[in-house]
Amino acid sequence: MTAPADLGRPLALSMGEPAGIGPDLALRLWSERRARATPAFAALGDPAVYAERAALLGIDVPIAEVEPEAAAAVFAERFPVTPVGRRCRAEPGRPDPRDAETVVAAIRVGVELVHAGRCAALVTAPIAKAPLAEAGFPHPGHTEYLGHLAATLWGAPARAVMLLWAEEIAVVPVTVHVPLNQVPALLTEDEIVETGRIVARDLRRRFRIDAPRLAVAGLNPHAGESGLLGPEDEAVVAPAVRRLKAEGIMATGPHSADTMFHAAARARYDAALCMYHDQALIPVKTLAFDRAVNVTLGLPFVRASPDHGTAFDIAGTGVGDPASLLAALVLARRLSREPALA
Repeated sequence: MTAPADLGRPLALSMGEPAGIGPDLALRLWSERRARATPAFAALGDPAVYAERAALLGIDVPIAEVEPEAAAAVFAERFPVTPVGRRCRAEPGRPDPRDAETVVAAIRVGVELVHAGRCAALVTAPIAKAPLAEAGFPHPGHTEYLGHLAATLWGAPARAVMLLWAEEIAVVPVTVHVPLNQVPALLTEDEIVETGRIVARDLRRRFRIDAPRLAVAGLNPHAGESGLLGPEDEAVVAPAVRRLKAEGIMATGPHSADTMFHAAARARYDAALCMYHDQALIPVKTLAFDRAVNVTLGLPFVRASPDHGTAFDIAGTGVGDPASLLAALVLARRLSREPALA
């Protein structure tokens, strides 16, 4: 069980894309920390980005460059930043691929701090995939990179699974950042089963749900209509559901995705396993756009992030809503206090 002393550790907050809205939201949450009960965090990245953005936004935020352990102690009076990487060049709304080194370093250092016990959990601000790819970053996104870091630091393979969570809905895409025309080939029985196992395990150990209920969506309209609208649901999805049931996991499906997300349907499950990215993210962003949190399951540590992108069009304007980032910080704090059962 987590020791009481651990509850005082700050959260590690990676800067994300410096040209995006992440710095705006972090600064606003700190400036409204008392009214919003913002959990203490150590911001990882370029201190100058936060200082310049605060000046642009007209927010009086005293920046303190500190080691992460000191973040909680200074949080009441100063915005704590742990310097990571090089000086960033990007301006609000105008990403610069040369900043990729600092963006990636903030994620890596955040994981290292959690691994060393210096921070309680990792919260990541949004990144922009295009400038990272242009700079040679080999991973499709946060989720895949975090799995790589977990395997490297903890010495065991880690399969990262994306959970989008809000109080009223939780969804998991089995395939994630891939073109839609590649989904049928990537969607295997083993992939669905392994995803279901990880989701059920982490709903128990992180969210403290004793007997998680999983609803598995079909790939095709009407879950294939007995093969009339595609063979994958009978040949791939249904056998995966049977295997999950045989392992003692409460799984149902394949269900027609167009009837899975109304209120009465959601009351019958704890998480929906969806076959591709938009099948999962459209309902969660429709129902809880400003409050949903991206939680990475399957890792030996807690990671959460807001369920939105970099919002280049409003970065530096002060109009961004910090509700999702606050929800990510609150959930990361909550989950990091739970016992990490095997």
